Amino acid sequence: MKWFHPLAFASIPLMIVSERPLAAAEMDLYVGTYTKKEGSKGIYRFGFNTETGALSSGELVAETKNPSFLAIHPNRKFLYSVNEVDGSGGASAYAITQQGKLMPLNQQPSKGAGACHLTVDPAGKYVLVANYGAGNISALPIQPDGSLGEATGFVQHTGSGPNQRRQEAPHAHSIYTQDGFVYACDLGTDQVLVYRLDAAKGTLAPSDPPFAKVPPGSGPRHLAFHGGYAYVINEMLNTVTVFQHNERSGALEPLQNITTLPEGVTGNSSTAEIFVHPNGKFVYGSNRGHDSIAVFAIGEGGRLTAVAHTSTQGKSPRNFALDPSGRWLIAANQDTNNMVVFKVDASTGKLTPAGHSAQLGAPVCVTFMPAN
Repeated sequence: MKWFHPLAFASIPLMIVSERPLAAAEMDLYVGTYTKKEGSKGIYRFGFNTETGALSSGELVAETKNPSFLAIHPNRKFLYSVNEVDGSGGASAYAITQQGKLMPLNQQPSKGAGACHLTVDPAGKYVLVANYGAGNISALPIQPDGSLGEATGFVQHTGSGPNQRRQEAPHAHSIYTQDGFVYACDLGTDQVLVYRLDAAKGTLAPSDPPFAKVPPGSGPRHLAFHGGYAYVINEMLNTVTVFQHNERSGALEPLQNITTLPEGVTGNSSTAEIFVHPNGKFVYGSNRGHDSIAVFAIGEGGRLTAVAHTSTQGKSPRNFALDPSGRWLIAANQDTNNMVVFKVDASTGKLTPAGHSAQLGAPVCVTFMPAN
């Protein structure tokens, strides 16, 4: 496989020499990138001060091609990344050492081109992967040592959408788990597909109903759950679709569509990431082109009201992340090679630049180490 470069890991320590002390207010965050001839080389680790919002200098902890999305195992011992390439992509597995570095375990094909998103199921038994180019999803079993086995589950999506340039075929863009179900946003078919994961066999089967629809031409990209609702950010129409989420059946019933852009804004723009604040009062979504974070207040019945639009101080915020406390937001600006820290007002949801930033080539995924 062209994406498999085991020698690229040669410079990474394979033994833990000593435990790296962390200050009480410091936590690790890992950043996935698009690798370039001159720029980033893989996955980087930064220290983050939860009191001041300051970022330490980043260090390369895994050299690998296009690790554009990351996920950390619930036990905090392993990290997984996609390798987003056009031919045959896959996922990489790493052990997280006591020093915060990554020790390579193995790589496994994900049964499709353009692996772009992944998640670990809550039980820590499977890594689920969305393959954008191939328009399919797969389940890879996690071995006792944290490495990945061959795919046990696989589903090929079918269909298309009204935008023949972007929706000529299925494009699985993201994958999540919630209340025992698996959800996959497919940009090409304007669907959020719903599956059941067999925990014993690692297979995926369509739920009933098997999918929910967003308005034609929307292009669903990512989603976030909270309190019986699901929030889907639509890349092509710059909108968020709010769904009522049935925790028993897994079904999604549409309630609202709301723009992510300020009134009167024109020009090319597309959305990327979406998250719900830990306090459950606000939703955040990123706009590329407008280069902003849209802030929404969650109201009665889960519906959203626009609160603010804050510049990310860079171009193309493909991803951002809220720290576990909800006090800080870090935006990753892919096209200006910078990450910018914002302070979150817990009462209004609004963002204020914290005066801290870091340079990194094409950052595309910011992942905080989960809280104990």
